[in-house]
Amino acid sequence: MTSSTSLLIFSFLSLMSPHLIVPAFAADSNSTSNSTPILLSCGTSGSIQDTGSNRTWVGDIGSKYISHETSETSIIPYQNPEVPKVPFSAARIFTSNYTYSFPLSPGRYFLRLYFYPTNYSNYLASDSYFTVTVHPYTLLSNFSAFLTVEALNYDYLIQEFSINITSTTLNLTFAPSTKYLNSYAFINGIEIVPSPDLFSLSPAYLASGGDLTVFPYDSGMAFQTMYRLNVGGQSLAPSGDSGGLYRSWDDDSTYIFGAAFGVTFQNDSNVTIEYPKTMPQYIAPILVYETARSMGPDPQIDLNYNLTWILTVDAGFYYLLRFHFCEIQYPITMSNQRVFNIYINNQTAQTQFDVISQSGGIGRPVYEDYVVNTAGSGKMDMWVELHPDTATKPEYYDAILNGLEVFKMSMVENNLAGLNPVPIATNTVNPSQDYGKRHHGSKGNVATIIGGAISSGVLLLSLVGICLLMIYKRQKKKERETEEGNISDSMAVSMSAKTNIISASTPTESNNSIQSASAGTFSYGR
Repeated sequence: MTSSTSLLIFSFLSLMSPHLIVPAFAADSNSTSNSTPILLSCGTSGSIQDTGSNRTWVGDIGSKYISHETSETSIIPYQNPEVPKVPFSAARIFTSNYTYSFPLSPGRYFLRLYFYPTNYSNYLASDSYFTVTVHPYTLLSNFSAFLTVEALNYDYLIQEFSINITSTTLNLTFAPSTKYLNSYAFINGIEIVPSPDLFSLSPAYLASGGDLTVFPYDSGMAFQTMYRLNVGGQSLAPSGDSGGLYRSWDDDSTYIFGAAFGVTFQNDSNVTIEYPKTMPQYIAPILVYETARSMGPDPQIDLNYNLTWILTVDAGFYYLLRFHFCEIQYPITMSNQRVFNIYINNQTAQTQFDVISQSGGIGRPVYEDYVVNTAGSGKMDMWVELHPDTATKPEYYDAILNGLEVFKMSMVENNLAGLNPVPIATNTVNPSQDYGKRHHGSKGNVATIIGGAISSGVLLLSLVGICLLMIYKRQKKKERETEEGNISDSMAVSMSAKTNIISASTPTESNNSIQSASAGTFSYGR
C-alpha cells in the first residue's frame, strides 16, 4: 500500500466515522481515574486476599454483577501448584448464554479475563469453546482456552483488552459455541481497571515502507494486548506497574531471533530517569526505562545483522506497536551518536531514529507508535528489527530498545477474535479421567508399545531358530550322503576333514577374530 493510497483510505474513514480523529497530542495528568477497580473471583463467595499483588478479590456468588441466567460453579479438585490460587481455584460454567453487568462511568477500561482450562465436574477441558462479547465488540470467538495453553505450553491465560465504554454499563456476555458437541463456556476471574486513553496522546505512523503517514485514531476502537515486553530487563509483576493500571511486563529474551541477543544493561548510577512534561508516567514504569538491549560494541558485527524479535500474532488484523526508548548510559548524550532504522514485517517504519534527538537528553524517556496491517488468517510471525543507520555517519553503529508493546486493533467490524491454534495430535483417552490423569495415562500407551516390541522380538527369534534348525538338518543330510559315497574310508576322510578345519585357524587368528568382532560391536554401540 503506497502512502498516497493510505491517505485516501484514512480520509474516507475519517468522514465515515464520527469517532475517527487525529490525536491532539495533549498529555493527561498522571492520575488515571477516580473509579475503583473490580476484581471478581468467579465461582466463589466472600473476599479473597491475593498476597502476591496485595489486592482483594470478591466472589461472584451473590454478587450484584451476576444475572439470573443459568450457570454452575465448580471448585477445582486438583490445582497445579504453579498456578496462583487467586482467582484460579474455582470457576463459573455456562452451558447457555450468560451476561455479567457492571455499572461503570463512561470511559476507557482495561478488561482482563482469567482462564484456567482444566476438567470441571463433568466438563472436559477440551470441550470448552465459546464466544465473549462486550457490545459492540467481539473479543473472542469459538475460543478454546485448552488449545491455546497447549500450544503455548502454559497452565493458564490472562487475556487483556482495552475498551472504551460510552454507556453506564459494561455487559460482558459468554456464549457457548454451537459448532462443537458438549461445548460450554467458563471463566475464573474478571478484572476491570479504569484507564486513561493511552492511545490518543501521540500520533501513530503507518509502517508502509514509504514516508511517515499519520494513522488516524478512532476513540471508539478496542485493543487486545498481545505482548508487553520489558526489553533487557526482568519480568515486572502488576504491582510494579505505574499509574495503578496493574499491567504485566514480560522478559523479552524469549522472543529474540537466533543467537544474536545483543547486550543488556542498566542505567548508569548517575543517570536518573526523568519523564518529560508532555509524557505521563503511566505510559510505562520507570523500571522499563532503566534497562535496555543494544546490538553491542563491535560496529563490524552490528552492521552485519539485525537485532530481531519474532512475535506470533493473528493474521488479518491491524496492529499498533509501541516502542519505548531511553538512553541510560554514558557516553551517549548528544544527537547523531547512535542512529538506527526500525523495521516491522520487512517494512520500514522509521529511518534515522535518534533517541537523544527525540527525547531531549540522556535519562529522558520517549515512545513511538507504528501501525502495521497483516494479511491472511491463522497464526503468523511478526518480525520487529533494528539496524544501524549509516547515512548520517553516527559516532556509533548501534541500536537500542527499552520496551515494546503490541496491540491488536478492532479495525474491521469491531472484531478482535482470532483463530484457535492448530490442535496438537493426542492419543485417545478415557473421558472420565481428569486432566492430570490424562497426561499420566500416556504411560499406558508406552507400556503397550514396549509389550508389542517384545512380542515382535520373540517372534523374530523364533523364526531365526527355525531357520537355523533347517540349515542344521540340511547339513546333516549332506554328511550322510558323503558317508554313503565313500564307505571304504569314511572314517579316515571324516577325521582328516576335522583336522584340516582345526589347523586352518591358529589361536592368534582366532583371538584376533574375536577381538575384531567385539571391537566392532562396541564401536557400533557408541
